Amino acid sequence: MTGRLIFAILMVCMGNLAYAQSKVDSTRGELLYSTHCIACHNVQVHWRDKKVAKDWNGLKAEVRHWQGIQGLVWRDEDILDVARYLNARYYKFPERDQ
Repeated sequence: MTGRLIFAILMVCMGNLAYAQSKVDSTRGELLYSTHCIACHNVQVHWRDKKVAKDWNGLKAEVRHWQGIQGLVWRDEDILDVARYLNARYYKFPERDQ
């Protein structure tokens, strides 16, 4: 095989792995949200005009804040999974750390 072909195969495999990982994170985030948050947060809270989260970092901060108030003691990965789920479902912020 040529170097280009090997590189192309590796890129396809890495892309599939990244897609699979994001799907798992989204599913885990949805599960955590539906288990611990949905009782108080209906869809309306994410649509309202006076949203507290104005960007990706703000959304992560809100998830961190509310899991703390609930005493959930989530890991950083759990917070990130829930923020990614909410972002994909409602907010559509660019995911970048500042």
